[in-house]
Amino acid sequence: MKMDQNPYEIFQNEFPELAGKFNELVEAQISLKGLDPKTKQLINLAIQTANRNPQGVKMHAMMAKKIGATREEVTSAVVLNLHLSGLAAVLECLPAAIEGFKLE
Repeated sequence: MKMDQNPYEIFQNEFPELAGKFNELVEAQISLKGLDPKTKQLINLAIQTANRNPQGVKMHAMMAKKIGATREEVTSAVVLNLHLSGLAAVLECLPAAIEGFKLE
């Protein structure tokens, strides 16, 4: 196993049945009515920032861009946490958001 392998891929490889059930949960959440897909991704960005998860921020920034979010929307979702989660969370995750937005 390579150390630079995507952590989610490791999870899927090591626990395929559990990962499959997790993917079903994610699909059920995605299908919930009430919020458009872009808004859901921006909320996910904010939640990942609050959890201080740069890898998650990077992934959701890429996904948000793919469904039409602007760079400003992506970075704003991260910075929104400043008064809620603190400067450290924002500083830890903002570079990941920018990097994820640059990915194809």
